[in-house]
Formats: sequence, structure tokens, C-alpha cells
Amino acid sequence: MNVHDSEKLAGLLEREGYSRAESASDAGVILLNTCSIREKAAEKVFSELGRLQIIKRARPDLILGVCGCVAQQEGERIFRRAPYVDFVIGPRATASLPKILENLRSHGRKQAGQQLDLEQRDDSIEFPFDEIRRTGGATGKAFVTVIEGCNHRCTYCIVPTTRGREICRDMDGVLDEVRSLREQNVIEIEFLGQTVNAYRDSRGRTLADLLLAAAKIDGLRRIRFTTSHPAQMTERLMDAMAEAGPVVCPYLHLPVQSGSSAVLKRMRRGYDRDGYLSKIEGLRRRIPGISLGTDVIVGFPLETEAEFEETLTLLDEVEYDTVYAFSYSPRPGTAALSLGSSPSEMVRLERLQHLLAHQAGIQKIRNRRWIGRETEVLVESPSKMDPAKWSGRTPEHRVVNFPGSTEPGRLERVTVTGSSTFSLKGELSGGIA
Repeated sequence: MNVHDSEKLAGLLEREGYSRAESASDAGVILLNTCSIREKAAEKVFSELGRLQIIKRARPDLILGVCGCVAQQEGERIFRRAPYVDFVIGPRATASLPKILENLRSHGRKQAGQQLDLEQRDDSIEFPFDEIRRTGGATGKAFVTVIEGCNHRCTYCIVPTTRGREICRDMDGVLDEVRSLREQNVIEIEFLGQTVNAYRDSRGRTLADLLLAAAKIDGLRRIRFTTSHPAQMTERLMDAMAEAGPVVCPYLHLPVQSGSSAVLKRMRRGYDRDGYLSKIEGLRRRIPGISLGTDVIVGFPLETEAEFEETLTLLDEVEYDTVYAFSYSPRPGTAALSLGSSPSEMVRLERLQHLLAHQAGIQKIRNRRWIGRETEVLVESPSKMDPAKWSGRTPEHRVVNFPGSTEPGRLERVTVTGSSTFSLKGELSGGIA
């Protein structure tokens, strides 16, 4: 989602006549697009600002701005902590970027002052899609925002504060964007939203309707969507996923956060362990072989060892293909701060390492089952592990590394020859998928 927001910011700058610089030292404008979902991510912003201060000191005419969720969370405090920053704009105020830059360019910092815009505008969802400067076009993939903001009030989460309440795009406009992307040879679309399966446009059309309509667009081979909330994983949406298959990829990221019903209640997630597992059962009944990913927080306030063990047993029961696990990070203004103390940092780290090792064992076994299978891979880029090989993803979102003659954006048939915890190895089977 942050990558796509950056693509929009780049489009705004190019519309104003700017072009991408080769490096920060060559730039006339530098934007930091930021995330505040965890404390570590937010602190990285100020570390980077400290590095950029050196460039700013040597070139006072450089315009330096902070955008995104840390901008919304910290506001004017950013100016106090980093007084050399020229402007701060929130994630739903990006449309003000051209005017802010014009003011700073025309009047200078002394007259224009430090610019601040944190208004959460409902029209932020209507960004002109032909002005987005997409970074993944060569890979045949593109992101499409369908809903912005979140109406949930999970006790640990700052997203409703930084992103605002939900606002949805009209489904017809979304489909127009998808068709436009198809004309640019995009074959995989990922629909985005902080709670994407809460999508409902002004005519009452839901994500289920959108998936079914998008799946009929000629030449579109893959549809994904992220991130979903279990409370909105309805029977109708599951039915639509199955009906629209194989265009809707058999992969779903469904954050559980904890395997303990008591912890889930303290988190205010709106479901318990059994309710979550019933969603998993419904998905697997409709889409046999579906791959699943999730998010987990360890060390939430008052979490006991027994409650943590319940999360481990949930991993065993579901057998996720990917798990993003994090130690609880207190966020300002969230209700979790008043629940009581969390386990010590040492205990949280021990639990995190235990969980990651536990999940690694599950993933090794699940990935090993792919050996000998032929699968479709959308080529993305040279492999990070070996630039002489290629890397791409299956419809189930598994990474496959393989040698051979191909290029980003191609669909290839690949036979899996080996596996590790996080990826598969393969050989081209011959022929485009």
C-alpha cells in the first residue's frame, strides 16, 4: 500500500514537470513516504531525516517533505524534531503536494514557512489513475486502490487515526482502471485497502461483485487482494473467490494476530479462535489447495505463556504458508496502552524467535510437497539469491527461483525441483503458461 502511495506521489511530481533523480544528492525535491504501524518503522524516518540533513545543509534550496502515516501521526512535532523539513502532508492530503511545492518554489521557505496539511479528504480515493507512475509495469503487475481507511478499532492499531475512516471508490471507476492497465499489458492486479474486504461502493456493490466483474476482463490472468479482516470474510465473498477462480489467485492473507480468544478479545478483533478457524474451513472447502498467510503479534499486553502457546497450536492447525510475526509495539493514542503491561522485552523477543522457528518447520514441510509439480510462474526479476537466475511467483504466491531464458512479465511453466523454508527452486518446463 505504501509502494502504491509512492507511485501516486511520483505521478503528481511528474505532472508538475519534475523527473526522477538518480540519487538524493541530485534531487531538487525529496519525499519520505512513511509508515507508523510499528515504532521501529517510525523511528527509521527520523534516522533517514538525519542523513538527509547533511544534503540539505549543503543545498538549502532542496525541498524536503515527509508524507504518509508518520506525517499524520506526528504532524508539527516533525518540525520541532527536524526543523529543516519543509513540509508535512498526511496520506489523504497528497493532492495538496503541487500547491505546497509551488508556494515553496515561488516564495521560499522564509515567506511560505513550513507547510502542513493533515486533512483527511474523502476525495483522496479518486486519484487520476492515468497519472500514477507505476513501478511494476514491466513485471506485468499493478496495484489498484479500492478502499482507503479503516472503521475497525483494534486496540493496538493506529491505522484508523493515520488513515481515517473508510471511503470506497465506485466500482465502475475501478474496472475502468483495470481495463486501462490491461491495455498496458498488465496481467496481474492486486486490489488494495487497509481492510479491503470491507469494500462497498455507493450502490452497495461489494468486493465479491468486484472480483466477479474484474475476472471477466479479457486477458486478465490474476487477481489478488490485500489486506482482509476476518470479520468481513463473508460466505458470499468466499463463494465469489471460488466462482471467479482461477483468475482470483488461490492465496489469501488473513491476519489472525493471536491464537488465543482471550487475547483476541483484548485486541478487540471482533472474532474468537473458533470463529477464525470456521473462516479457514470455509475457504478450504470452496478452494481446495488454497495457500494462506497471516500476521501475528506476540507479547500483547497481559499475554500469558499459555496464551502464547495457543498461537503456536493455531499455526499447527492452520498450517500457514507465510507468517509475518512481530513483537507488540505500543502506538500512541491506542487503547492497548491502558490494558496493562506487556511481557518484558526479553520475553517478547524469545516468544517471537520461538514462533518464527516453529513456523519455519511448517513452511519447510509444506514447500517440500511442491517438489515434482509443474506450476505457472509470473516472472518478476532476477533472483536476489542468484542474479543469474530468475524469480517469480505462483498463483499461490510462492516464490520460485529458476534458470533459463525469459524476462519480467512473462508467464512460464516451471517444474519444481527443490525447496527451502521461504522459496522453491525450479526448471523451465517449456512453453509459456
